[in-house]
Amino acid sequence: MNAALPAPMGLPALEQRLRQDLEWLEWPAKDWVPQRAFNGQRVRDVVVIGAGMCGLAASAALKGLGLSNVTVIDRAPAGQEGPWVTYARMETLRSPKQLTGPALGLPALTFRAWYEAQFGRTTWDALGKIPRGLWMDYLVWYRRVLSLPIANATSLDAVTPLADDILALDISDAEGTRTIFTRHLVLATGRDGLGGPWVPPIAHGIDRKFWAHSADDIDFAALKGLRVGVIGAGASAMDNAATALEHGVASLDLIVRRKDLPRINKFTGIGSQGVVHGFAGLPDDWKWRFLDYALKAQTPPPRDSTLRVSRHANSRFHLGSPLLDLAEQDGHIVLTTSKGVHHLDFLIFATGFSVDPAQRPELSAVAPFIRFWKDRYTPPPGSDSAELLHAPDLGPAFEFQEKVPGTCPALSRIHCFNYPAMLSHGKLSGDIPAVSDGAERLARGIARALFVADRETHYRALMAYDTPELLGDEWQDADTELEASHAGR
Repeated sequence: MNAALPAPMGLPALEQRLRQDLEWLEWPAKDWVPQRAFNGQRVRDVVVIGAGMCGLAASAALKGLGLSNVTVIDRAPAGQEGPWVTYARMETLRSPKQLTGPALGLPALTFRAWYEAQFGRTTWDALGKIPRGLWMDYLVWYRRVLSLPIANATSLDAVTPLADDILALDISDAEGTRTIFTRHLVLATGRDGLGGPWVPPIAHGIDRKFWAHSADDIDFAALKGLRVGVIGAGASAMDNAATALEHGVASLDLIVRRKDLPRINKFTGIGSQGVVHGFAGLPDDWKWRFLDYALKAQTPPPRDSTLRVSRHANSRFHLGSPLLDLAEQDGHIVLTTSKGVHHLDFLIFATGFSVDPAQRPELSAVAPFIRFWKDRYTPPPGSDSAELLHAPDLGPAFEFQEKVPGTCPALSRIHCFNYPAMLSHGKLSGDIPAVSDGAERLARGIARALFVADRETHYRALMAYDTPELLGDEWQDADTELEASHAGR
C-alpha cells in the first residue's frame, strides 16, 4: 500500500527553503564592480530591456554574480510582461511541465516547486501541461522572491553611445522622459526585439480595419458572427483561429501554403545538453546546416491546439493554398488562393516576425553598424534562408559585432538576448528549456567584460589590500633559534 503523499507545504515554507538555499550558496555574491559616474549621475553596470522570462532570468543571473547595480525596464504594467497574458492565446504551454526553465539550477525556484507547494504532489502528477496564465503567475512570483529591480510602464526611446564606454538611454515613464547611463545593455525583447510583426506585402494596401497580425491586441468579441480567415499553420495560427471560433465567428478559414501540416518537431528529437552547450562551438557551416534544416522542416502546431480548431464544425483547413491576391470589395475582403476565392470580413496573419532594425527607432543610432550573417556568410547552394541571413552575428556573450571594424565599438556592450540570437547561440534566449543556460552565459560574459575593462582599478585594489591573515607570532624561525643558542654559550 502506497504511503499518503504529504500535504502541500505552502508558498511561505517554500520561500523559506529558497532563502536557505541562497544563503548556503552565498547568493548573490558580494558587489565587486567599481562605481562610475557620468554627468553627475551614477552609471548603471547593466540595464536590461524587457522583464519577460528572458529578462528575469538574465537579471537574476547577473545578480547572482554580484552585479547589484542593474536595472530592468519593461513597457508593460506589472504582471503583463511578455506574451503570456497578452497576445499568446494558447490554452497551455507547449513545453513539458517538468522543464526547469529560468530556475538557474535552484530546485526551490522551479515551476514544479512553486506548483507543488500550493497544490500538492497529487495535483502535480495529474497536471498535463502548464496553463498559460499559471506560468505568468509563476514568473510574477519568481520576480518577487528574487527581489529583481524592475521598473514597469517604462519604455526605451533611444540608445546613444558616448565617450568612456558609456551608453545613454532615453527612457519614458509616467513622470516623463529622462536619460540614464549604463555600461552594458541587454535586449531581452522577445520575438520582435530586432524588428516587428511580418505580413506579406500584399496586405499593405488593405485597410487595417480588415486585418490584424496575430501579435496585435485583437478584439475577438467584435468578430462574433463574422467570416474570419487565418493565414498560417503554426501554433500562433491555431491559437488565434481557436480563439476566434470560441468567440462565435460564423466561419473560420485556415489558409495554409503547405500541402500538409508538419508532423515532427525536429529540435525536440535532438534536445540535449550537448546541443545547449555545443551549438555555439559549431563551425558556421554546421550552425547553418542544423537551423536551415529545422526551419525548412518547420515546427508543427501542438496537437491540442490543432484539435481546438478542428472540433468546431465551422472551421475549414485549406492546405496547399498559397495566397495569390487580396482585395477590398463591397465592405469586405476577397482572398484568392491557388484553389479558390474566399469572401471574408476579417483576416488574421499568423506569419511571424521579421528582423529589421529599421522598425526599432530606439536602435537607430547603432543599427546601421550591426553585422548580420548576410554580411559575412554565403550559404551553400540550395540552403539559402532569408530568416537566417538576417540573423545578427553575435559574439560569445550575445554581444553585437560591427559590420565594419572600428565604426561602432559600443556594439560590444549591447547584448541581443532574444529570439534572433538562435543562429549564433542555439535556442537559449527565447524558449523555456535552456533559458537558464543562456542567462548564465550572458551574465558571465558581461562580468568578464566589466572586470577586464576595470583591470587597472582591480590591480590597484590588489596592491592596496593589506589585511593580514598571519600576525607573525604563529611560528619561530629555526635558524634564529639556533643563532640565539650559539650566542648564549
